[in-house]
Amino acid sequence: MIDQQIEIATKDGHTTTFITHPERGGPFPVILFYMDAPAIREELRDMARRLGTSGYYVMLPNLYYRAGVMELGPLPADPETPERKRMFALMNSLSIPLVMEDTRSLLAYAEGDKAANTDIVGAVGYCMSGRYAINAATHFPERVKAAASIYGVQLATDQPDSPHLALQKTKAELYFACAETDVYAPPEIIEKVREGMKGSTNEVEIYPGTHHGFAFPKRPVYNRDAAERHWERLLALYRRNLSV
Repeated sequence: MIDQQIEIATKDGHTTTFITHPERGGPFPVILFYMDAPAIREELRDMARRLGTSGYYVMLPNLYYRAGVMELGPLPADPETPERKRMFALMNSLSIPLVMEDTRSLLAYAEGDKAANTDIVGAVGYCMSGRYAINAATHFPERVKAAASIYGVQLATDQPDSPHLALQKTKAELYFACAETDVYAPPEIIEKVREGMKGSTNEVEIYPGTHHGFAFPKRPVYNRDAAERHWERLLALYRRNLSV
C-alpha cells in the first residue's frame, strides 16, 4: 500500500488530505471518505487503509482546515465540556456547499494522479458527513456511482439538498446505515429517508442493538458485529458500482 499526506489547494486555502491506495494495478476508482465530527485521527486513517486494500484510491480530507484545526485529540463524553463545545462549533461551521467545493478540489487533484480513476467515484461519510457523501452523489452525478451514509445526521431537513431527497438527483446507488438508538437520527427521520428512497434499489438499514458511532473501534459504543456488517455492505456496494 502507498500512503501519503498532502496539501490540496481549495478556494479557501489548503486541506491536508490522507491518501492511500494499492501499489500495483491502478488506476483505481476513487473513494471520498468524509470524516466525522471528532476530526482526523489514526482510527480514520486505518479505516481508509482498509478500503484501500480492496482496490481503491481513498481520499480522507481534513474538513476543518478553514479553522486551522487538524486533530482534536481525546474528547470527554460530557457535551458541556469545552472540548466538546469546540467540536460542535467546528461541525456547525461546515455546510454542504462548502464541502462540495472541497470535493471539487479533491477530484481536480486526483485527476492529475495516474493512480486514480476519477471517472468512477464512491463516497462514504460518518456522523456529520453522511449528508456530505450523499450530496457528493447529487452534485457530481456523472462521477459518483455509489454513496453511503453511516449513522449520518441531518438526513431529512427542509432544505433542497436534504439527503432524503437525493433519489431524483442521482443515478448512484445509495446506502444508509442507521443505528437503532441514535438521538441524532431518531426513527421518524429514518422513516422520512425510507419514504424518499421508495421505488429504488437504495437501502436504508437499521442495525439492531447499536448506538451512534458503532463502527469506530475506539468508541465505547463500538459493536464489532455491526461494524463488520457495515464493512460487508460498504464493500459490496462498491463492488457492484465501481467496477472498471
